[in-house]
Amino acid sequence: MNSASIKRRESRPVRVGPVTIGGGAPVSVQGMTKTHTEDVEATLQQIRELAEIGCEIIRCAVPNRRAGRALGRVVEGSPLPVIGDVHFDHELALMCIEQGVAGVRVNPGNMKDEDGLREVYRAAAERDIKVRIGLNSGSVKRRNGIEVADEVKDEDVADLMVSEALSACEIAESEGLRNIVLSLKASEVLPTIAAYRSAAEECDYPLHVGVTAAGPPESSTIKSCIGIGTLLAEGIGDTIRVSMTGPPHYEVRTGIKMLQALGLRGPEGPEIVSCPTCGRCEIDLRSVVQDVTDRLKDHSASVKVAIMGCVVNGPGEAADADVGIAGGKDSALLFRNGKKIRKVDASRLVDELVAEVEKYE
Repeated sequence: MNSASIKRRESRPVRVGPVTIGGGAPVSVQGMTKTHTEDVEATLQQIRELAEIGCEIIRCAVPNRRAGRALGRVVEGSPLPVIGDVHFDHELALMCIEQGVAGVRVNPGNMKDEDGLREVYRAAAERDIKVRIGLNSGSVKRRNGIEVADEVKDEDVADLMVSEALSACEIAESEGLRNIVLSLKASEVLPTIAAYRSAAEECDYPLHVGVTAAGPPESSTIKSCIGIGTLLAEGIGDTIRVSMTGPPHYEVRTGIKMLQALGLRGPEGPEIVSCPTCGRCEIDLRSVVQDVTDRLKDHSASVKVAIMGCVVNGPGEAADADVGIAGGKDSALLFRNGKKIRKVDASRLVDELVAEVEKYE
């Protein structure tokens, strides 16, 4: 599947600094800093690292006034548009706006002061910045008196999220705010998909798509690729954030690779295609794949590299790539631009494959 076969849902455009969310703009990848925001230098260092690997929008937690006061210095030094992430206290959101952020995220599900929220919407409208109205299943359940032990159908959770989110958007619009991005996240995949599908039919707000609290990297990657990937393949989603326990760099890389797999983002650097290996493989393919990946990690050219272990699919995949190998017994055939160019001993595979890739600038 490629971008030409995905019919994107139409949505209104919302500007976030130099980035447009919605309105047919490319799907952007967001990240969130894992530092304490008041540690300005550590926060900026993490933002710079994420910008270098392709992150386009960054969100910083603002749990207290120390973080709120520090946010202005983060905004000044950040290479990415900064979003202040606020829960519970609308005054922190107002502080973020005063500090010059490109947008704020608020969760009406855990903010009880509706007048305060209205003030946030008015302030954002006056500054012409965006507000993400971000509902999640946990806060919606609490507001509706649903206990952990209660049996609640996925579609009921989705309906609650959509209903509360659209109600909040209606209030925001009544205060003059048009720059609204909507998110409806659950920690389970099915209610997340159901909520976004429903919202996509009922409104034209750009959608920030993700699965919340998705767990450690392995679990999160699976949940996120199913949840976010399903929606993107249906044309739903204007910006994404992958959530996982651990450093944010893998979140961003996973999001980028997801977009590339769907043809929604061009390749950045080499794309490695490799077989899973089986009893027919007679070379140490795993080591070859790892070594080639390590040696090409800073190579900027978009090159498709096939590393295949045997003669079943190997020659076809290798010939289909820009550069590829098809393994044999202690050796492999080396392909370039669809043509077999020579046989290579297993001890020279990595060097010769990398040398061919590096001819692409």
